[in-house]
Amino acid sequence: MAIKTILDTIDKTWFITFTCFNWIPLFQITNSYDLIYNWLKLIKEKYSIDTAAFVIMPNHIHTILHLNASNNLNKVISNGKRFMAYEIVKRLKSQNQNDILLRLSEACSDDDKKKGQLHRIFEPSFDAKPILTDKFFQQKLDYIHTNPVAGKWNLAETFIEYEHSSASFYEINLIHKNVVLKHYLDLRG
Repeated sequence: MAIKTILDTIDKTWFITFTCFNWIPLFQITNSYDLIYNWLKLIKEKYSIDTAAFVIMPNHIHTILHLNASNNLNKVISNGKRFMAYEIVKRLKSQNQNDILLRLSEACSDDDKKKGQLHRIFEPSFDAKPILTDKFFQQKLDYIHTNPVAGKWNLAETFIEYEHSSASFYEINLIHKNVVLKHYLDLRG
């Protein structure tokens, strides 16, 4: 089983979602969109992981990442979440968001606290689906890009205008100011 897990993360493109604890809009409350941008930049520079698409919502992120043979998906995501969590807590403290901090602290189990975790910023797991076909990529790309204007969300007039997304890159060939994106067709090359 361990070999299959390792092989499944080599040279693959993944649709990944991770969520703030209990869907609390922590990215919005702490204006922490920059943390995601910094993480995407870091994993590009340090691990050569390409970002094909993304959207940062107030309480979750969807991204399509392309990993290479030396990457471990679980490690990349868990390290990113851990470092973002420290900064989110710092920002919550500086904003005197004591009610939220208390709620996040109460969500930690005794085992979590023994390991040094004082606040639960993210849901413990994340969702990762390998992208093996163009059809599946297009389905996930459409989902990512329309998320800011779908359902209860009304984060922009049109999905192309939402600034924390790669939609304008794919729809009108606009380079994103915070993320170096690599078109999915170029990843297959």
